[in-house]
Amino acid sequence: MYQQTTYSTANRKKKRSGWRKLGRALLWIFGTILVLFIALAIYLVVVSKIDPPKIANTDALKLERKEIAPGAYTLGNNWFRHSNSGLYEMYVEGAPFERGVANGKLSKELIIRQEDNFIAQISKMIPSNFYRHFLKYFIGFFNRHLAENVAAEFQEEIYGESFSASPNYDYIGSNYERLMNYHAAHDIGHALQGMALVGCTSFATWDEQSADSNLIIGRNFDFYMGDKFAEDKMVVFYHPEKGYNFMFVTWGGFTGVVSGMNDQGLTVTINAARTDVPFGAATPVSLVAREILQYARTIDEAWAIASKRKMFVSESFLIGSAIDNKAVVIEKTPTGMDRYSTNEHFITCTNHFQGDSLRVLASNKLQVAESASAYRYQRLTELMKRNGPNTVQKTVDILRDRRGLHDANIGMGNEKAINQFIAHHAIVFEPKKKLVWVSTAPFQMGEFVGYDLNKIFSMHGLDSNHEVYDSALTIPADSFLVTKDYADWKAFHQLREDMSDGKAVDLKAMVALNPEWYHTYVLAGDYSYKHKDFAAAKGYYKTALTKVIATKGEENHIRKQLELSEKALQKK
Repeated sequence: MYQQTTYSTANRKKKRSGWRKLGRALLWIFGTILVLFIALAIYLVVVSKIDPPKIANTDALKLERKEIAPGAYTLGNNWFRHSNSGLYEMYVEGAPFERGVANGKLSKELIIRQEDNFIAQISKMIPSNFYRHFLKYFIGFFNRHLAENVAAEFQEEIYGESFSASPNYDYIGSNYERLMNYHAAHDIGHALQGMALVGCTSFATWDEQSADSNLIIGRNFDFYMGDKFAEDKMVVFYHPEKGYNFMFVTWGGFTGVVSGMNDQGLTVTINAARTDVPFGAATPVSLVAREILQYARTIDEAWAIASKRKMFVSESFLIGSAIDNKAVVIEKTPTGMDRYSTNEHFITCTNHFQGDSLRVLASNKLQVAESASAYRYQRLTELMKRNGPNTVQKTVDILRDRRGLHDANIGMGNEKAINQFIAHHAIVFEPKKKLVWVSTAPFQMGEFVGYDLNKIFSMHGLDSNHEVYDSALTIPADSFLVTKDYADWKAFHQLREDMSDGKAVDLKAMVALNPEWYHTYVLAGDYSYKHKDFAAAKGYYKTALTKVIATKGEENHIRKQLELSEKALQKK
């Protein structure tokens, strides 16, 4: 009995000793992991910090804008106004830091509002605080070498502008860090979205393909970050200390270029192409386009600038030149570059490569096979051949086209259409005449107002009583805006917004408003599946498969959800 008790006590002591050792080991492991996490957090904070450039003379910060009329301001020779067209217009001149300060002080309300809208949209897309913080540190790590790849001139300009940014988002980064990172947002989103590329469309005609033989260029900038993102479009005119005068269409806080023309008649527009996920930042696409616009006057000069910049995503630059009286597409990836031109005196560009060396890439072949790019390219070519010699009005009509191949009804909002009801802006250039037309809301369906760069860059100050655009050049709004179809689209869009906000939606009413768009049935199917109405979901998914689907990825989603719906019904 004594021996048994002694044995049991010793056994218990051994077990307790084992548990203590295990506990110490686990504490050591957890402690090590905690230290590693803290070290990683410190590392991410350190590497994501972007130091602002050194500015020798900051006197520009002492200047204040003057309001000369409601919504109209001046600051030295610089000015800003809200046009009766709904567009905001701004003129800025001087050295880089001075330009940035003037830009910021004149448009500070737009800069703040645009960031508010951007952050709100990100919060809507990523409701989790944890994932938003993860995204913050991921972007910080990803962009740790961003400043090294941005020209000093543009760093100084962005820094000057940052003094007018919102004080409410310091938890994300300093004003300068945020504005710098926003210039790479297009590239990061483009890289991480993969299949869901923005679906921009651009084209040009010249010689016998244009009615007056002059170069005409049109483009849709299809980039959607919520309805509010496109409300405050800015048409900006720059007279820089170095380089050529130029105009571009943008939004508050963004000095990169997505669409623009300089006073030498050189134009730049950008279209995304399929890209692999990159491992670090290089020069943002919009700043490559900005450098071309500011410093190139011919296609060869544009090529030379693009070739010296390393990018971390794949992009097509449609470059038009009054001097060359033609347009080409400069195609660029992180590792390669090509030039696509034609002898047919017209050129088209969607979201895939066409040049000899890049069109054979496996990634590009996949893009052609699985995205909406090839279909939209075919529709664009179809319309251009049907219309005959091109004019500015015909260019606008093409940019507004809502139909599919052979005029098929593919629903309102289909990515395979040229007009996808998401355009931030559309723009038309006549480079030899230095004329540019910019769309007003909604999308590319409002009036196109015309600007004469010769007149604007010869102005002496701002006359607040007169419009900057030339009213004689105005192209009327699309007659579609007064139709029942457009009223149906607005009602449909509101129901879709309600659905995304978690509100109850009448699915039959929603389908009736836009019955030819496959995505209508995807939305209804996903909604029904979420609410465990698997029979209804099955019906909606089956109908979606009978429509013109934009991408292979979306078709795969529909087929997967249909299979899941059928399995769920079998379990009942």
